Amino acid sequence: MIIGVPKEIKNHEYRVGMAPASVREAVANGHTVLVESCAGEGIGCLNDEYVAAGAEVIEKAEDIFARADMIVKVKEPQAVERAMLREGQILFTYLHLAPDPEQTSDLVKSGAICIAYETVTSPYGGLPLLAPMSKVAGRMSIQAGAYCLEHPHGGLGMLLGGVPGVDPAKVVILGAGVVGTHATHIAVGMGADVWVIDRSPEAIEAHWRQFGRSTNTVFSTTESVERHVLDADLVIGGVLIPGAEAPKLVTADMVRRMKPGSVIVDVAIDQGGCCETSRATTHAEPTYIVDNVVHYCVANMPGGVPRTSTYALNNVTLPHILKLANKGYIQALTDDPHLRNGLNVHKGRITQREVAHDLDYEYLDPQVALANE
Repeated sequence: MIIGVPKEIKNHEYRVGMAPASVREAVANGHTVLVESCAGEGIGCLNDEYVAAGAEVIEKAEDIFARADMIVKVKEPQAVERAMLREGQILFTYLHLAPDPEQTSDLVKSGAICIAYETVTSPYGGLPLLAPMSKVAGRMSIQAGAYCLEHPHGGLGMLLGGVPGVDPAKVVILGAGVVGTHATHIAVGMGADVWVIDRSPEAIEAHWRQFGRSTNTVFSTTESVERHVLDADLVIGGVLIPGAEAPKLVTADMVRRMKPGSVIVDVAIDQGGCCETSRATTHAEPTYIVDNVVHYCVANMPGGVPRTSTYALNNVTLPHILKLANKGYIQALTDDPHLRNGLNVHKGRITQREVAHDLDYEYLDPQVALANE
């Protein structure tokens, strides 16, 4: 199979779909890998390293899209990239379709086979291809929140951990999943007053076992979310419904009543955000203010630490890349129900139930789609 790795073009996105070590594995399995020139510069990997790994370095993305059987990326394809997709071509990347009707429409029209990292599942539960980036984003969310709390950046002028004799900031983390757990690690380490809210008794119990009395856990209800958000200095939005748009837990009315200078870091923004006043931002312009509350809603947070993020992502995507390349997508998806859960768009049809529901498409079961090949 010919695998294509274009350079990422989203604003301040420096990750790359395959590092040289991943390329070497694919070549050793008998595949051809086309890498766009300078695709790895953001992680410190130059063209010569890709050539040494066995890749063919290509100057233009257009040539990669024209030749490759499978495109491996990190972020969702931008409009110019979607226009280059062709019928039957495999696209393997993050998609986050539910809050993005324009991208969904373009992918449906392309006729491509679109497999989303974020809906691939694991035999042990969870979302293994989303988890590494959720870990990075969770940890970064506290760094970003602490920065935004500084007065020059619009915040209250608080040090997250306080100092002896001065209270620390109250950090409210919505969601005790991967994002919430890793945000908690950093927030506790910085000395914040940490409150974690989740609706799953099992998640709350697991959080308690891990962190004990260093944090406070709260069962999620409308009342508890409102009470703690209004008292928070920093709110981290880390909720997720796989494949679906994030629930709006923080209403515009709550934002109006939050402390002036408090901060919301909405990590759920890739899936539309869990705050009604959230809208996607970029690393170039990461924040905006609504009702005196600073909003940090960067849609590709892990892109800010691309070297760490790329290698963490490649660790979990490479086995699936090899599976798709070695077997072909039909056999690979037929054999592996967890990889099959990643199939979001198949030759003009939506094969991910939550996306179909949220965007009002007819849903086609992926097993039926593959059986009709």
